[in-house]
Amino acid sequence: MSERIATIIRDTTETRITATINLDGEGRLTCDTGVPFLDHMLDQVARHGLIDLDITASGDLHIDDHHTVEDLGITLGQAFDQAIGDKRGIYRYGHAYVPLDEALSRVVVDFSGRPGLFMNVEFTRAAVGRLDTQLFREFFQGFVNHARVSLHIDNLKGDNAHHQAETVFKAFGRALRMAVTQDPRMAGQMPSTKGCL
Repeated sequence: MSERIATIIRDTTETRITATINLDGEGRLTCDTGVPFLDHMLDQVARHGLIDLDITASGDLHIDDHHTVEDLGITLGQAFDQAIGDKRGIYRYGHAYVPLDEALSRVVVDFSGRPGLFMNVEFTRAAVGRLDTQLFREFFQGFVNHARVSLHIDNLKGDNAHHQAETVFKAFGRALRMAVTQDPRMAGQMPSTKGCL
């Protein structure tokens, strides 16, 4: 199997981001985004997705976190799209339910080639740490647009916004892990009756 590794550099007037991913990693994260809670969430994705992530980001945080969070989603989406290649032999679909104390979230992903975000999360607080909870949607929207996936995110219950977010990102990591795994019975085959994704 060829290495499924990609590096993307996004350089705009608002942010400069470099992201390297290894889809067949060990769950290691090297990360400095300037947004501490986002770093914590990306650690969940790496650890539970068994994806190695190496991310550096500098953005206009003196304005707010919006551009950095959104552009991280875009950059990671581009990196996934590049690393996964033509998608031959992958499971394609992934899903996970993850609890954390009172919170429970479900994430389902399809590497369909058709971007779509369907997110149903009502955070109980407007911010976790300093991070505006509205920005989680911006992160995932950037990701799905550029990874070209259909992504369903549902927080089924939860009273603590930190727990809500953490269950979402852990489930996201686990769903990605399932979807990008190579299915030995599908070796070289496209997981679609269309013959392409």
